[in-house]
Amino acid sequence: YPKPGSISMANHGVLFLDEAPEFQQPALEALRQPLESGEVIIHRSAGMARFPSAFQLILASNPCPCGNLLSRHKSCTCTAAARGRYENKLSGPLLDRIDIQLNIAAANPAQIAMSKKVADSDRETSARVREKVFQARMLAAERLVGTPWKINSQIAGPYLRRKLKPAPSITAVLDRALDLGRISMRGYDRCLRLAWTSADFDGRSSVSKDDLDFALFLRGGQTAGESF
Repeated sequence: YPKPGSISMANHGVLFLDEAPEFQQPALEALRQPLESGEVIIHRSAGMARFPSAFQLILASNPCPCGNLLSRHKSCTCTAAARGRYENKLSGPLLDRIDIQLNIAAANPAQIAMSKKVADSDRETSARVREKVFQARMLAAERLVGTPWKINSQIAGPYLRRKLKPAPSITAVLDRALDLGRISMRGYDRCLRLAWTSADFDGRSSVSKDDLDFALFLRGGQTAGESF
């Protein structure tokens, strides 16, 4: 009889895959359907099993197999073919379901020294972040009263575009990115959700152009100051 795996065990939690391109491709592609529907469906000859799988997925990856492609001090030893195979393990359809995609550079000595000089009163603590998240979720829940959803990530695309889409003057950069094929319709909806979350964190009841620029940046895209 089918048993819940790692995806279902992470229901209402976080599933973290370190060195994601080292996983087998079928395992990575199996994440796509649960990310979209929030459940795992297993078909067997004797019947069908459903497991809840509403989880937050975090993927971490080096820029190449040896990890030195973006290093300022070491040379990459990977061949172009090896780098291509490594990058292609994370397919376009899978990455399209990842809201935030950022390249994180290694901190240099100057940045580390500066971080030590930051006063304790200026540091973000877990308690402060928790309070910000709580307030943002309260705003989202108030906005979504009367709907099946409580947080932005749950909102269906059609409702998002019909009821919560900002004015065309605000979404112009996002519309342009969609027209040029830089983002998919799924990516468009995910940017809108990110923009609403950005507004909620700032305690605002509407999305601004800066929120959409920030959402595009978080997805690894360009901002309004750049040409699409």
